[in-house]
Formats: sequence, C-alpha cells, structure tokens
Amino acid sequence: MAVTSESRTTWNGSLTEGSGTTSLLSSQAASFAVTWAARSEGQTGKTNPEELLGAAHSACYSMALSHALTGAGTPPESIEVTAAVTFVPGEGVTGSHLLVNARVPGLDEAAFATFAEEAKTGCPISQALAGIPITLEATLG
Repeated sequence: MAVTSESRTTWNGSLTEGSGTTSLLSSQAASFAVTWAARSEGQTGKTNPEELLGAAHSACYSMALSHALTGAGTPPESIEVTAAVTFVPGEGVTGSHLLVNARVPGLDEAAFATFAEEAKTGCPISQALAGIPITLEATLG
C-alpha cells in the first residue's frame, strides 16, 4: 500500500527578510519556524530544509539498517544515527554524512560494516539523494 505524506510551508516576505512555518500535515506532529538566516548561517530556534532532510535521512537509514540486521538473524538492541546535511548558499545541498552507532549482540565489526554500507545504498532516502555524496561512519558499540 502506498503512503503519501504531506508537509506545508507558508512563507511571508522576501527570501532574506521573510520567514515561514513548515508544518507536518500528515502526522500533525509539529510545526517549525524557517528563515533564510537559519538556512544560510544557522540560527537557534529555527529549522531549515537541510535539517528536515537530515531527520528524514537518519530515520530512513535507521529503519533500513534495523531491517537488514533483523533479517540476517542479528536484531539490533539499539541504533543511533545522526545525518549531517550540508548546504552551501549558491551551490545547494552538497552532501549528507551519516554517523552511526549501534549495539548488535553477536555481530563483529566487519559484518556490521557490510550491513551499514548496504543500508546506506538501500535506504529509500539515500536513493532519493543519489545526486549528492553520502558518507558513512559506522561503529559497533
């Protein structure tokens, strides 16, 4: 069954002087303030498209890795993923770096590294981001 998820952003004003609100419509889980300054310089208390993209990437990757490990008979105790998405004004999104730490009883580092790399390429959000470099640092804790 296909699932379509919706978000909406309402923007007021020019790019550099204006501001907006991005709302997660499907889940109704949250609304976020967005500004150009938050995107181009970083700004506490406001988000940007790249932070939201990082949230999507880290969640998707966590699920892909968990699914692969469980399917191989080594379900994880925990997986923590940080996705650092870089934006350069004038260039756009230039990459996503996945920092992964997982606890997987009965799995060695070499096998974990293989699963981690396969999840990177198999994650649907990684596939959607095929036009940018995706790097990975994965450790077994």
